[in-house]
Amino acid sequence: MHFCYKLITYFLYPLLPIYLYFRKLNGKEDSVSIKEKLCIINASRNEGFLIWFHVASVGEAMSILPLINNFIDEKKINKILITSITLSSGKILKKKFQNSQKVTHQFLPFDVPILTNKFLKFWKPNLSVFIDSEIWPNLIFQTSKRKIPLLLLNARITKKSYNKWKFLKNFSNKIFGKFDLCIASNKDSETFLKTLGAKNIKNFGNLKFSNVKTSINNKFDSTFLEKIKKRKIWCAASTHSNEEVLCAQSHMIIKKTCDNVLTVIIPRHINRVEKINMELKKLNLKVILSNELNKLDSNTDIILVNSYGETLNFYNISKCVFLGKSLIESLKLDSGQNPIEPAALGCTVFHGPNISNFAEIYKYLNELGATRSVANAEELGQSVVEEFKRDKVMSPQIMEKIEKYGQNIFNNVIMELKKYI
Repeated sequence: MHFCYKLITYFLYPLLPIYLYFRKLNGKEDSVSIKEKLCIINASRNEGFLIWFHVASVGEAMSILPLINNFIDEKKINKILITSITLSSGKILKKKFQNSQKVTHQFLPFDVPILTNKFLKFWKPNLSVFIDSEIWPNLIFQTSKRKIPLLLLNARITKKSYNKWKFLKNFSNKIFGKFDLCIASNKDSETFLKTLGAKNIKNFGNLKFSNVKTSINNKFDSTFLEKIKKRKIWCAASTHSNEEVLCAQSHMIIKKTCDNVLTVIIPRHINRVEKINMELKKLNLKVILSNELNKLDSNTDIILVNSYGETLNFYNISKCVFLGKSLIESLKLDSGQNPIEPAALGCTVFHGPNISNFAEIYKYLNELGATRSVANAEELGQSVVEEFKRDKVMSPQIMEKIEKYGQNIFNNVIMELKKYI
């Protein structure tokens, strides 16, 4: 099976520049990401111990920030390489570590042997750490062949992906058997990893809990903060197609009781903002974009966020948060978004019935009273109204429990990683 996979990647190799060109036209690539995905490297490796982290997108990138900050101070580590796939994750990581000489970001090249071999030959990592569910067979086999320790951290195997891997059992056993250590993010993933051939498996909980101390980089100026002082604010984040309209309908329900309501909508993919804006305006709602907050007035209904990296700022001014990818029935097998950040910041988290990707986290937070399920736009609107009527914010004891839980996970993960340094 591996031979067939390699053959397919070689066959597709000549088409990759064309594929990237069309992605660039759609705003999903830029000139830097195109070069790096074709393994045209414009960086220096330098001497010493290099630890390599690979993430897919923004969520995984944010989850490893505490680890990166810890390893920046680790004298045994000379270089930290972070690779990612999405343009948004690259922008956030480069901005986050632009002043660090120790940390370098690069986009991961395509999983074609000629490219992955060139990548590994240049960077020569001493330790490789793949995050979440990032499984690239050619890269994994070549990393293992070079006897570079290979770790899978915060491993998340959904039922949907497990069924796919199970169909290729011999192939999956060879791939997952290459990992020296797999740290699962939940019990289901731990069970799936065992079946798929992973050997050394540990489970401390979801690493994303360890990022609850994220500092708020509040860029809101005093004029904006003065304008919203008497507004009742809630946020709908990581929304997918159709959920923005549902949240706008909830806004209209809330407005019947709270005429000073202000709704913030943060789409999962900001390239959809123009389309969303048109849909919302058809409902006769006054919408402004997050890069024009100076236009906000008492008649503004919705702030539509059109840039990455602002989510925590908006969580910080919101009483409650709805998390998307949870009201869409067609995504039931791959549903839900991570509720840790808003809960850790003291926001009550609302979500739809479909949360399969983060069921264990929601269960834990629900037991603390930090989350609530809603079935539709009307129920969401009524729930937000009830939350506004409550003057009390989330109990500091709940926030402290979340923080301690995350710190314990972080300490255990760091202890395991340092065994390989």
